[in-house]
Order: sequence, then structure tokens, then C-alpha cells
Amino acid sequence: MCGDETRAKISRRSAIAIGMAGAGALLSPAALAQTVSDPGSAAAPTSPEEALQLLKEGNARYVANAPVNTDHSLERAKRSAGQRPFAAVVACSDSRVAPEIIFDQGLGDVFVVRVAGNFINEDGLASLEFGAAVLGVQVIVVLGHTACGAVDATITSVEDRKLPPGHLPSLVEAIRPAVYDVMQQDPADLLSAAIAQNAKLNAEKASASEPVLAGLHDKGKLMTVAGVYDIATGIVEFL
Repeated sequence: MCGDETRAKISRRSAIAIGMAGAGALLSPAALAQTVSDPGSAAAPTSPEEALQLLKEGNARYVANAPVNTDHSLERAKRSAGQRPFAAVVACSDSRVAPEIIFDQGLGDVFVVRVAGNFINEDGLASLEFGAAVLGVQVIVVLGHTACGAVDATITSVEDRKLPPGHLPSLVEAIRPAVYDVMQQDPADLLSAAIAQNAKLNAEKASASEPVLAGLHDKGKLMTVAGVYDIATGIVEFL
């Protein structure tokens, strides 16, 4: 029995490794079936454009206080068999930003990568590659938000020419390019401009990431967009 279980685990790991190898190639249907089970939720979108539209419609429901995904106990047993998210969201760790709620999606619909300042590092890229190549994500949203403390701290660091203590400099280093970009334009609202630019730069980074994400973009199987979530109104503005 133990030998059978070990061989099954090795088989699943091999399927993932083989599928992730190559220039953005997706796993074959047979290999994909070994790593992802259909939890039996709503029909998946048929294109990245349709996937994005589902997020837009969900946000509209959230803003109107008319969500449809309110009973998270529904199909809990089916979800335990696997996941098939249609979208990935790179979100800030801010406790007021909850992608599943903001876009009114059910559990298992959104693959979320979170870090303060919603930037994409190597770990984030690897997570997004897994979401797109293995789980079948069709759209990636890099989601900034109003009053972002990480971006604000980066602006302060740049203006004061002083790094914050501890491990916070790693956040500053990641967000600083967006701050430098908008400072040259002398915007009326530096924080808002930097938040938007940070989302844009990281969306561009994801879409250009070779070989996996860029390959899926080239084939029309994946779309990456930037957006900013307004905490006060609930509205997501896609940039």
C-alpha cells in the first residue's frame, strides 16, 4: 500500500515538472487531471476576456451590495477534491483588501498572491506560473489600492533618503521604481500616481516573464491587467 502511494506521489510531481518545462507550454489534459480536479463549480470562462468580465461583474455586485457568493459552505466537499481558479490576483497584504470579496467570487475561483505593496518578486512569478500553467488561470490582475501604506512608506524613504528598519527595505527597493517614475511627472497626488504606476509596472513584469507567462500571453491563453481598488467606494478601476 505504501509503495503504491509513493509511486502515485512521484507520478503527480513528475507531471507538474514536465508541464512546467518548456517555453510556456501547458500541461497535457492527462497530466493536468492528475494535479487538478474539477470541483464542480460554475462553468469556467472560455477566454481571458470573459474571465476579466466575470471579475468586473463581480465587483459591480460588490459595490451595489448585491453579492451572490455568500454561502461558502456550498460545495465544500467538492472543493476538497481540487481547485480550478479562473483568475489570479496579486494583491496587497492590507487587511482591507480581500480579492474574493471585492470581486464577489466563490472559494476556489481566485488564486491570490499577496505581499505588502502588491509587487511581484521571484516567488510571486513562480506562484503565478503555477496558477496559469497548472491550474488554468486565464487572467492575472495586479491590484493596487488607495491609501497603500507600503507605497506611502516608499515615498517617505525616497524623499528623506533614509531606509526604514528591519526587512522593510526590501519592500522599498521593489516599489521605488514606480515612485521614481511618477516623481518626474510632478503629479498633484503623488501617492495615488505611485500606487497606479506600481500596479502597471508589475502587470508588465508578469506579462513579459519568460518563458511561461509570456508564452501563454503570446498564445492568447492569458491576459494580465493592472487595477486600483478604492477602499472607500469598493470600486476597482482597471488601468
